[in-house]
Amino acid sequence: MRIGFFDSGIGGISVLNEAIKHFPKEDFLYYADTRNVPYGTRTKEEVNKHVQTAVEDILKQEVKALVIACNTATSISINELRSTYDIPIIGMEPAAKPAIELSSSMDKRVLVFATDLTLKELKYKKLITRIDKDSIVDPLPLPELVEFCEDLNFNWDKLSTYFRTKLEGFDLNQYGTVVLGCTHFPYYKPVLKDLLPSHIQLIDGSKGTVERLSSLLEEKSLLSTNGTNDISFQCSSNDKNYMIKMENALNILQNALNKPKRKHLK
Repeated sequence: MRIGFFDSGIGGISVLNEAIKHFPKEDFLYYADTRNVPYGTRTKEEVNKHVQTAVEDILKQEVKALVIACNTATSISINELRSTYDIPIIGMEPAAKPAIELSSSMDKRVLVFATDLTLKELKYKKLITRIDKDSIVDPLPLPELVEFCEDLNFNWDKLSTYFRTKLEGFDLNQYGTVVLGCTHFPYYKPVLKDLLPSHIQLIDGSKGTVERLSSLLEEKSLLSTNGTNDISFQCSSNDKNYMIKMENALNILQNALNKPKRKHLK
């Protein structure tokens, strides 16, 4: 049986990529809700409806666990999914806790990149209220970055202009960490590393999510010993071109992109 990964588009492939490295003897199913991407600019009700429909389709297949590899879908639908289905379902949340711990040790602030909907959701607000005791976390919605990613847009000039505009007014010397709070955003790690001051560390939730997945599979004796890292790509629109795009996106991540010349933002 396969481990399922779900996102509205190609963002969750950043989590799948982490799982491929962690589970060499597992096989995977990656499902993108291409009919409805992106989620981050939709209403809560729309997202929940689309997530429920997609997960029903995924679980008609032989899937032993499911990763909701989308911060927005997790914040809106994870509780309902867990109460409906009896397989392990693992979600995403912005990796704010390790970022706060790291930034606090440097006497710096935390900047959270995410979609508008994730930042507005009660789940995110409760998380920050619980762990940000010194009020050092600042949110920055970057919805356009999802669209760039879906278009496989890694043009240095366009991205440089975009990030400079979005970060205008932020004194980056005050920040120690940037949280990539959307699974589309790790595609831009190499670009951000070259743009941001060298002391800023980028943190995303992929590794923690995969470690949680590993613990649950071991706990339930569901770890495989005969898989081959085979990946089945599927999408709600049955678009063959998009399936090719998903394979290309995985290759981009695994090749870590071509790094441009370093031009730190000030």
